[in-house]
Amino acid sequence: MALHDALIFTPDQVDLTRSPLRRGIAEPTYVLGAFNPGFTRLANGNLLLMVRVAEALSQPVSGAHVRAIRWTPAGYVLDNHRLSGVNMADPRQFELGGSKHRILGLTSLSWLLPVELNADGTAIVAIHYDAAIEPAAAFQDYGVEDARITRIGDTWYMTTCSVSAERHCTTLHTSRDGLHYRLEGIVLDHQNKDMILFEGKVGTKFMALTRPLGEVYFAYPEDSPYVGGPSINFAQSPDALHWKPLDAPGLRARKGSASAMKIGGGTQPVLTADGWMMIYHGVEARETVGIYRSFWALLDRDDPARILRVEDEVPLLEANPALIAPIAHQMYLPTPVVFTTGVVEAGDDYLVASGEADLACRMTRIAKARFQ
Repeated sequence: MALHDALIFTPDQVDLTRSPLRRGIAEPTYVLGAFNPGFTRLANGNLLLMVRVAEALSQPVSGAHVRAIRWTPAGYVLDNHRLSGVNMADPRQFELGGSKHRILGLTSLSWLLPVELNADGTAIVAIHYDAAIEPAAAFQDYGVEDARITRIGDTWYMTTCSVSAERHCTTLHTSRDGLHYRLEGIVLDHQNKDMILFEGKVGTKFMALTRPLGEVYFAYPEDSPYVGGPSINFAQSPDALHWKPLDAPGLRARKGSASAMKIGGGTQPVLTADGWMMIYHGVEARETVGIYRSFWALLDRDDPARILRVEDEVPLLEANPALIAPIAHQMYLPTPVVFTTGVVEAGDDYLVASGEADLACRMTRIAKARFQ
């Protein structure tokens, strides 16, 4: 059971006058969500949330067109797409017709905002607009999303999902202080989401969770406990830049569980006396998005592909309507969502950071005994 559970950062706390989009976008915008934060502890003992700010046009439709925000080296611009044949059922995106492939546009552009918290994660110390991360290359021209942060030695490694018409890829940033990051470039190509480095090496190698996506999945035998679909895989690297997938399968969705639709990585795996503990998300099919919950697993210390324990029946975290009630008028998703994105040790407890309802940042204190 959570010892403490609260929203720590919400859309209304973002000052859009300091948004990077002001360099080119004069039209009114609003924060669709401030959520899915990367999470780490800084060298000064304070905590850092790297918050995804999804900034959207207040009026995306203009005349006969729907508009998308796009980064360019000269600043931000608006692209017009004809409304005829466009499906706008999902408030986060629109789907263009007339192609043999599924082609999406976004109703917002995401950038990353560092929010510094006190050591126990109960109060905001500073919001570092000067260290915000925005698109910086053509492979990011529709935004930078869903940071995950891992500290190994004296370096912080942050993976992000970079979105563009060119590709939907995983990018790596590094930092020497946990707050200011340098873009190292693409490390995984098309639609390999939820990449998270282990918080420590396995032997001499960096290790990471990955979650490749595809348009088709193949069937397991009828008597298999698993169901086809997106799963969590493992990869290793000599330098955190060049990655080789492991041959062994990773975590897979199980038939009959509350996460049978798909699963994906959540927190950076942290080493415990029993092995690598990781929190991941599982999705139950429901309406357009599905119900997102957080579960946990334990991996072998020396061979993480050896899965020691999977807790996918009783959720570790579920969406909490009471937390979101004060800002419920800003919700846009029809189903409950909690999307856990980072964990930090705090004595006998873990502090767990999550996105709540794709809208705000949630901080939960959970006793380490819960994972035994």
